[in-house]
Amino acid sequence: MPTIRLIAPSGYPHDAQAMQRGVKRLRAAGCTVEGLAVLERQEGRFAGADAERAADLAALAEPPAPDIALAIRGGYGATRLLERLDLSALGRRLAEVGTLLVGHSDFTALQLALYARSGLVTYAGPMLGADFGAQTPSPFTWTHFWATISQPEVALAWPTRADTPPVRTEGTLWGGNLAMLCSLLGTDYFPRIDGGLLFVEDVGEPPYRVERLLYQLHLSGVLRRQRALLIGRFSNCRPTPYDAGYDLDAVIGQLRRICGVPVVEGLPFGHEADKFTLPFGTPAWLVVEDGTARLGFAGHPRLASPWRPEPVGIVAARC
Repeated sequence: MPTIRLIAPSGYPHDAQAMQRGVKRLRAAGCTVEGLAVLERQEGRFAGADAERAADLAALAEPPAPDIALAIRGGYGATRLLERLDLSALGRRLAEVGTLLVGHSDFTALQLALYARSGLVTYAGPMLGADFGAQTPSPFTWTHFWATISQPEVALAWPTRADTPPVRTEGTLWGGNLAMLCSLLGTDYFPRIDGGLLFVEDVGEPPYRVERLLYQLHLSGVLRRQRALLIGRFSNCRPTPYDAGYDLDAVIGQLRRICGVPVVEGLPFGHEADKFTLPFGTPAWLVVEDGTARLGFAGHPRLASPWRPEPVGIVAARC
């Protein structure tokens, strides 16, 4: 049975009921859940002082190591911790003990920094509150999470635009929240990844701001060094009246014209219920043909013993 330690590097747990539902579901599935003290902390908009949140992450390098370190939520705050952490030492230790770091959204800052400083492969995936603690949790997300961190090889597929040109390529899988990616551009915490498969998502950004962020990746040279760009979910991405209908489709159309690499839409990842769990930093392959995208990877860190708990619908019914 895996041990899950909760970490709160960003925002405070504003939805206490969702957090408790998540804990109950994981325990009902047979997991040991520790680190519950982070669910009681708040300092301003953060889940505790910077020193407290950084200490939680540093403690992951101390025995006994958990199998999984799971972010409780995103928000903002992880960037404030980067200068407080010995990221090289933390990454080496986590790789040695096999602890899997999992989260998304603001968590992308830690993933970028750990990979840049130590090459640590982490997971872009579900979090405690919004995913495992949802009123109606997603069986899709639950199943893909446990399968991905248990299996030595993973193959994923999703429908994409029928007019997407055929793609057959491979590279390092990486990415995450678009705003967080751009926020660390030009810093020592942004890894240089050439020949990558870059995935992006975001929430609450109107289309023109999504385009501005993508242009930042384009003009900085990041996009042209990739083998493909995978477009995840852009939730609540609504044009304003001033936009005169300039929507996300228009943004993606412009991106296709300028970036010079394949753009593949529809990746189930982002601030929505159904999401894949994706390793950040592992070799992967991508094939797109006839309106279907297929992504596979192997060699990613995983649980020492495969763990496939009961489906989330059954677990949720027992909470």
